[in-house]
Amino acid sequence: MKILITGAAGFIGFNLSRYLLKTDKKISVIGVDSENDYYSIKLKKKRVSELRKYKRFSYFKFNISNKKKVKNLFKKNRIDCVVHLAAQAGVRYSVINPDAYIESNVNGFLNIIKNSKDYKVKKFIYASSSSVYGESKKFPLKEGEFLDPLNLYGLTKKFNEETSKLFYENYKFPSIGIRFFTVFGEWGRPDMFLFKYLSSITNKKKFILNNRGKHYRDFTYIHDVIKVLFKLIKTANNKNEIFNLCSNQPIGLIKIISILDKVIKRRPRIIMAKRQQADILKTHGNNRKILGKLNGFRFTNFKTALVQTSSWFIKNKKLY
Repeated sequence: MKILITGAAGFIGFNLSRYLLKTDKKISVIGVDSENDYYSIKLKKKRVSELRKYKRFSYFKFNISNKKKVKNLFKKNRIDCVVHLAAQAGVRYSVINPDAYIESNVNGFLNIIKNSKDYKVKKFIYASSSSVYGESKKFPLKEGEFLDPLNLYGLTKKFNEETSKLFYENYKFPSIGIRFFTVFGEWGRPDMFLFKYLSSITNKKKFILNNRGKHYRDFTYIHDVIKVLFKLIKTANNKNEIFNLCSNQPIGLIKIISILDKVIKRRPRIIMAKRQQADILKTHGNNRKILGKLNGFRFTNFKTALVQTSSWFIKNKKLY
């Protein structure tokens, strides 16, 4: 089975690629990434170097908005499954640099789904986001809720979902969209709350806590995410579906800091700050639909995952 993973140098893409290569010797992975400088290129290159240890991994560095390169990739490789994870990430950054989101999340998505359809890819899975819900307070959020994104990032993800729906209606091309909630874990992004906080401790720098820590997030452990994706890759699908991927257990940032206090026994100097533009106060998703699809799957205990992630970060702090 040949699987194309876009965003292979990214957090989820790297972890999924490595898991597939470790778990199933019948799977070969084609990775694509632009390695942009939104966050540490050094970290992205290190992830790719880890994947290159596997003979069944091949890698291409280019922007998925490049029509010619995307088409050539599909033309030269008989791809069975696409897991489309490449995207311009970051909610706040979408306020500063909106063009990057249109290029990657709109034009890039169209290139990938169109070629997947044209070259008869058997399974198409793509990343959406809890950001599509906007500031909805109908917790826990169900997949059928009205979507009202609060920022451009969320709007581009809503576009992806609507596009995949049209591809099914017009061409009978099935797909699975995954609304990721706050994913954390080993090899994570340095711009996310947890690793920014841990970096402040190891580097002895102050930590700015936006909205005075009054944010709640439905954290999802990376190990759970890749196991779910693996199961979906292996499960037959012939329609257009959307799933929340979340723990259904939101936790406040202040609570996370208190847990880390007990684990690490150190904390940085914390500066309380106002709520930032485009920030969503709370995410809390309903995960019944995805659990029904997976039959018996259980999410990792949050505290266990937090301790494991923190220990990994301290051992690998030079990467950050």
